[in-house]
Amino acid sequence: MPEKIKLLTAVLGTEQVPPHLARSVIEERLRGAIIDGRLPPGTALRQQELASLFGVSRMPVREALRQLEAQGLLQVVMHKGAVVAPLIGEDAVDTYALRVLLESEALRQSIPLLDAEDIARARGFIQQLENETRHAELGRLNRLFHMSLYAKAQNQKLLRLIENELNEEERFLRFHLSSMGLGKLTQDDHHALVDAASDKQVEQAVKVLEEHLNNGARTIRKYLDSQSAV
Repeated sequence: MPEKIKLLTAVLGTEQVPPHLARSVIEERLRGAIIDGRLPPGTALRQQELASLFGVSRMPVREALRQLEAQGLLQVVMHKGAVVAPLIGEDAVDTYALRVLLESEALRQSIPLLDAEDIARARGFIQQLENETRHAELGRLNRLFHMSLYAKAQNQKLLRLIENELNEEERFLRFHLSSMGLGKLTQDDHHALVDAASDKQVEQAVKVLEEHLNNGARTIRKYLDSQSAV
């Protein structure tokens, strides 16, 4: 068996996928493997190899790869096709800058309408984040936490844009953890954000959110600057 197929088999398994679930299952398995590093940057993902591995046609594989490309997890490279994107790149800082703009507005719209159940749900996600160590699951819970605080925003297109950015940001989690020498991320900012939202202190919550996101951007900027100096 070629080494490439051995890698894909070891990472993704050999379980056959029901045709009606193929696209979503393949997308989720690849996504998790990319985020937690089992499929490293530069790994080529060929449609026919994946189709054979999962026992499906190339169509659901093609659609899954398109979704992952849209999320910034894959890049299309000439003569190689879809490959796993670098863990971090110049666009990462832009992602955080865009998140500040979008999420601050969503928070302002949503906080006045949040009720006790919404706050409890957000705190529940923090609790799960404090106990979780799997990178893919950390990313999912982080996205759900933030979206729980923005959920009551009236602008649905704004929420869709934010969710797209949060999906892309999940690939940065491994970078943050490794760059800071941590096994997990601190939840202090998240606690402060929920406390402000619970007290209906809109501008305080926005301030906490902006500092939270700007800290992430600064970490990435420092790393990129150090790489360019090498």
